[in-house]
Amino acid sequence: MKRLCATVLIMEAIVVILAIPVAVHIDHLTPSSAGLIGGIAAGAAVVLAALARLLLPVTLVVGSMLQIFVIVSGSVVPVMYVLGAIFAALWAIGIWLGYRVEHAAGH
Repeated sequence: MKRLCATVLIMEAIVVILAIPVAVHIDHLTPSSAGLIGGIAAGAAVVLAALARLLLPVTLVVGSMLQIFVIVSGSVVPVMYVLGAIFAALWAIGIWLGYRVEHAAGH
């Protein structure tokens, strides 16, 4: 589960970083505000991916809150509604599959 969650978070960080110029161009945000908000979200995803190995329960809770934030960022960059929903689905599937594998190995 740790590796699946970390992978989703790293890929999500890349997508968030790529959405920064789109937010500036489409919604006419200032580069500094788009960079700050996008950078915080991407940085949080990378930090959570690193913490997944050490503090999985914390990563699951804060990572789930990050998924909500990415979906809500669709109010600025509309395509993030779709991308956020895809990553939230990947996040949920990663947790579900990880749980199944860990419990199957334990029995």
